[in-house]
Amino acid sequence: MNIFEASQDFEQWLAKRLPVVRRDVALKHALMAQAPFPFFRATFYLWLQRWHEACQEVARAPVVLGVGDLHIENFGTWRDEEGRLIWGVNDLDEAFPAAYTLDLVRLTTSAYLAIAGDHLGLTKREAAEAIEEGYREAIATGGKAFVLAEHHQWLRVLATSKLRDPVRFWERMQANPPYPAKPPQEARNLIEDSFPLPKRPYELKRRVAGLGSLGHPRILALSSWQGAFIAREAKGIRTSAWVWYKNSPADEMYGAKLNNVAIRVKDPCVRFQGHWLVRRLAPDCSRIELASLPAERDESRLLYDMGWETANMHFGSPRAIAKIKQDLAKRKGRWLHKAAKAMSKATIKDWEDWRANWKKRMPKVPAPNNEKD
Repeated sequence: MNIFEASQDFEQWLAKRLPVVRRDVALKHALMAQAPFPFFRATFYLWLQRWHEACQEVARAPVVLGVGDLHIENFGTWRDEEGRLIWGVNDLDEAFPAAYTLDLVRLTTSAYLAIAGDHLGLTKREAAEAIEEGYREAIATGGKAFVLAEHHQWLRVLATSKLRDPVRFWERMQANPPYPAKPPQEARNLIEDSFPLPKRPYELKRRVAGLGSLGHPRILALSSWQGAFIAREAKGIRTSAWVWYKNSPADEMYGAKLNNVAIRVKDPCVRFQGHWLVRRLAPDCSRIELASLPAERDESRLLYDMGWETANMHFGSPRAIAKIKQDLAKRKGRWLHKAAKAMSKATIKDWEDWRANWKKRMPKVPAPNNEKD
């Protein structure tokens, strides 16, 4: 399918699994037209088609429970039970069994698109080498989670830059409009159970965030506890786009499982239940965007750590590690660069088609009269 056929088919599939927020889908279409990087982030379903077309040999690598929608802005921070700052993969919505190479190629492709958009200053070769080196060394040594305490101090500086200032963060949270509908009881129960005791009144707000999940319902619960703001977000989740791609009747969601089995210091405020995920939102508990990073940064080291963290996730499939080591030993030269280059080319081609024709080829998605969100 071309990008327009795939998008329409995927959105129809999505609407059967979630109460889609139509105005956010319309916004997603417009954001996809702005540049290749947001287009890439928003179209994991299309990636699966292009991946099997452009990277047939690489796609036959050993299978792990992978992240799927991995990219350089799918990393963030949270606090563990001891209050320590943790850095790692931030979003597991598209987790699904797949070749381990998919996560590596997708991460590298995202770096290439960021370089093309002047968001990263290193060369493509340097980016691919840093990601692969981090992954290989983690696989060889057993991996280790990123606790930003006495170790990884430079990463802590990146993660706590001035653009994540608490005053600005809570101003943005307060600026969200009121949630216009009665939320599902399942979501409300998850939100209320996640707040600390004694519980305080809270207000519900509508939040627009993400790109791949733009259109999923998001409910922001804002409250005050011990004299300062606290917030929780309930987000509607679904089976991975892999299920759409495979045209499968399966309905298992793997995000919670990957969160439990990977080398990972878990966020105690993250809760999965049914078709909802609830998590804490705070200045130090959110995704790290490229725009929020300080101008002075070691980008090669950052990508190395992203490669290492990718391996941490793959250690959640322990039976596959020996096969991964054998497969990596056979991969010489610039295999990762070649695969990422091919996927970058395919992504840009699809984006150019989308930018030129999406207003004509995609049906308009106005909110129907009975839509409350």
